[in-house]
Amino acid sequence: MKRIGFWVSAALLVAGFYAAVPCALGQTKDEKQIRALEDRYVTAVKARDLDGIMKAYAPGAELVVFDVIPPRQYNGFDAYKKDWGEDFTAYPGPGWQFELSDLSITTDGKLGYGHSIQHFVGTTKEGTKVDLTLRVTDCYRKIGGKWLIAHEHVSVPVDLETGKPDMTSKP
Repeated sequence: MKRIGFWVSAALLVAGFYAAVPCALGQTKDEKQIRALEDRYVTAVKARDLDGIMKAYAPGAELVVFDVIPPRQYNGFDAYKKDWGEDFTAYPGPGWQFELSDLSITTDGKLGYGHSIQHFVGTTKEGTKVDLTLRVTDCYRKIGGKWLIAHEHVSVPVDLETGKPDMTSKP
């Protein structure tokens, strides 16, 4: 009887290990799809491809984005697309760079969320170089079998002594 208990316990341990490995390594199908979405997004931002960027977002009025620049809240796909177009106009100069790091994703069925650090460098029309490090939280929805960003919250830490944002904050 002890031998059967040993083999049952061993089988459960091995099964549990193999079930946990994909989650621990971030290898679930949903996570892979969201990481691919974020990779396409980064590629589009680097290329200043407005339509490519917007393919990451839910269509219509359900999209809500809280941003660090006024008006700080964009309701709907069209409003946020307009904002991105204005960004390209505001930063037409050379040196456009964009990186996304520390991406963490959690999914459960048709909903998920993720957070990342996003670093942007650009040059304004006036020739001023801007270097921003942003914290971004995305809420994903599976719509028509595809993961899309339905809500995004962009933030920066604040220096409590000065009350000013810390745009280059490092962890």
